[in-house]
Amino acid sequence: MNQPSENSHYVRRVVLPSGREIEVVYYDAQAAPADSVPTVTNPDRRLHECPECDRSIVYPVEWEEASPTQWEVLLRCPNCEWSDLGIFDQAVVDRFDEELDRGTEALLEDLTRLQQANMQDELERFTSALASDAIWPMDF
Repeated sequence: MNQPSENSHYVRRVVLPSGREIEVVYYDAQAAPADSVPTVTNPDRRLHECPECDRSIVYPVEWEEASPTQWEVLLRCPNCEWSDLGIFDQAVVDRFDEELDRGTEALLEDLTRLQQANMQDELERFTSALASDAIWPMDF
């Protein structure tokens, strides 16, 4: 179905939480007035930092696109239970997404180190038990 020529449109690539990418086509017959969409008062805000307890562990609970260049995000700090719902510019959300990626990488590195330490501990206990004849065939 063809859209009337007076409608402007644009395509935006959106990455879903699952990692899949989709293209969304927006048709806009009338642009919304700039003052009708709330914006962040501080475009340098770091969304991963809690304004109450100054910890850098704030994460998004929910998010959805508020406009082509803004996102509505519900934030939560697990340390002090602070939460906030706001509309943030794309650049602010992009920086937040990068911080979330860095945090995910750090957690995965910690998990890998913990798994290796646990496996090493189990291996040492098992070899010690074998050396002292504490393991019998009936143990299996």
